[in-house]
Amino acid sequence: MKAVGYARVSTDRQAERGCSLEAQTARVRAMAVVQGAELVEVIVDGGESAKSLQRPGMQQLLGLVDRKQVNAVIVAKLDRLTRSVKDLCALLELFEKRGVALISVAESLDTSSAAGRLVITIMGAVSQWEREAIGERTRDALRHKRSRGERVGNIAYGFRLASDGAHVEPDAGEQAVLEEIGRLRTGGASLRGIAATLGKRGLRTRRGTAWRLESVARVLRQGVTRVSRSARGSK
Repeated sequence: MKAVGYARVSTDRQAERGCSLEAQTARVRAMAVVQGAELVEVIVDGGESAKSLQRPGMQQLLGLVDRKQVNAVIVAKLDRLTRSVKDLCALLELFEKRGVALISVAESLDTSSAAGRLVITIMGAVSQWEREAIGERTRDALRHKRSRGERVGNIAYGFRLASDGAHVEPDAGEQAVLEEIGRLRTGGASLRGIAATLGKRGLRTRRGTAWRLESVARVLRQGVTRVSRSARGSK
């Protein structure tokens, strides 16, 4: 049996947590020995996200599978291959059509059997649900902090960090510019026209640069010109 290994890391932090390319490669090679397979090569994708299959190494692997040059694909862990259930199902379908088994070391899974294919699909679905649930909780927490007027990330134009170092408060000068932008936009002015008008009046961005179409659009996307009463009252 000919097999190809695949390893991936997207950040240095992953490598530090024991998911380095070297560690993954070692596990893949060990599994190949256990399976009695001839390991053709271990393809690596360094600094690549698993959000899509458009990665150099992944495309190389898919080429080998499509040309039926290997009988199995070995990965140290399922999420090194993909984090998308949709992409996982597409891969499993392709592997099945080409008679290629997917073997995951960490999960002890082998798709050469129907049961293995079922389990690996379910695990992928659960993993995606966990990631989406974490994302929802994070967004809810940030939304709650914003509603209390607390600082979240970069401070939006029109505001500044309050003296307590935790909340934000309106910046009178920037608020005046925001109100002028809103008035001009309501009056039908284009983004480029607004930038030109602000420039003629000697107004500058927070960085001290001239207003441009992009900077006006960015401010308008904020969709806010003043903090809410609840945010002020929370300080």
